[in-house]
Amino acid sequence: MDPTLEVVELHKHYRGRRQAVHALRGVSLTVAPGEFVAIMGASGSGKSTLLHLIGGLDLPDEGRVGIEGHDLTRMSDAQRTVFRRRRLGIIFQAYNLLPTLTGRENIALPLLVDGRPRREIDRRTDELLGVVELTERADHRPDAMSGGEQQRVAIARALLNDPALLLADEPTGNLDSVHAHQIWALLRKLAGETDTSVVMVTHEAAAAAFADRVCVLKDGQFVGSLSPQELAGAGELAVEYQKLAR
Repeated sequence: MDPTLEVVELHKHYRGRRQAVHALRGVSLTVAPGEFVAIMGASGSGKSTLLHLIGGLDLPDEGRVGIEGHDLTRMSDAQRTVFRRRRLGIIFQAYNLLPTLTGRENIALPLLVDGRPRREIDRRTDELLGVVELTERADHRPDAMSGGEQQRVAIARALLNDPALLLADEPTGNLDSVHAHQIWALLRKLAGETDTSVVMVTHEAAAAAFADRVCVLKDGQFVGSLSPQELAGAGELAVEYQKLAR
């Protein structure tokens, strides 16, 4: 089976006042359909830069990002925008919900903007509300929801077009441990039961323990990978991560 994601020798530099900052130094990564990969690293290791390049939100100085065989680095800005809307789902730490809309309306908004038929919008929205277990809260506005419920709305919206790849940038950074665990379990379920691949950036071993594979990023380079299934929980994962990251 062809991989969902192929990242090949990515380099990214930023110009500082005194010197260039090398955010990524030849990073490569392959993710299979339905695979859940966590990327761990300290602040400044290049995690968010890598996720932005994978999502086509920025371009590398060198290297290639391929999703389902399509090279994002060869697309125009307009082409990347369309591709991202159709084949990628992106979840941020901030929920980015419109406060005047209900959960149902926030999920449906992209299809409304596209002018899809009302019956199709209602069917898909109801389906996703069931997937994220939020049917009973669908008609509440964000200020009447918990942080975990708001993030589940954001995940449902990211899944609206049945993306090949779901990107999550510290998705539980604003949540307590109970709601964070629910989100990690939901991402695990999505990857395990569908062909949607998940790439999650995190600094938490408890989050990374839900993944199939953990890739450790340090100073803009991968320094190793870990298999949570072979380790005795998040505690041992944290210990092994520190060995690679030090």
